[in-house]
Formats: sequence, C-alpha cells, structure tokens
Amino acid sequence: GAAAAAAMAAGEGLVSVDYEVFGKVQGVFFRKYTQAEGKKLGLVGWVQNTSHGSVRGQLQGPAARVRELQEWLRTTGSPQSRISRAEFCNEKKIEALEHKDFVILK
Repeated sequence: GAAAAAAMAAGEGLVSVDYEVFGKVQGVFFRKYTQAEGKKLGLVGWVQNTSHGSVRGQLQGPAARVRELQEWLRTTGSPQSRISRAEFCNEKKIEALEHKDFVILK
C-alpha cells in the first residue's frame, strides 16, 4: 500500500538484495572498491568474482543506503571498470542484518 511505499521511500527498515555486475569488472579492483563503498554507506554483505567473469554478492542494510550502492554498482564501480549491466534479485525485507561486516570472498 501507499504507507508501505512511503516508509520504503523514507528508508525505513532493512533490506537484503543479491546482485551481479557484468562487464570488465575483474582484475580492476572492483571487489575492493565495492567493499569500501559498502562500508562507507554502513552496509554489510559480501562480494566475490565468479568463474564466468562477473562480480556477485549480497547487500544488506537500510533501504535508502542499499539503493545508493545499487546505483553505484550500476553506474560507477572501480575507476578502471567498464560496467555493461548490473542485475539485482531476491530483494526482501529483513528484521536484522545477517552479516557482521562487508567482506570480499575468494
């Protein structure tokens, strides 16, 4: 409903979302920059390279901050990266953060 939408817009509540970023995103410090950006925004989650050349992970935190990092993943990335697209899925509201920190997984 409208109330829920307004609450989301105000950044109420915590959300979790999975992401995958495609393009030239490996070997360009993409994970390190994503971790730094995530920490700066106060988010938790993880980031890792995939075997097929993309970078994937999960973000958790206040909805408004998660939106900011989604936008960053879609448009900015690390200085040498070339992002072709970013996909987000499995978005859900969570009661509490399921990660302690923002980590880079090997």
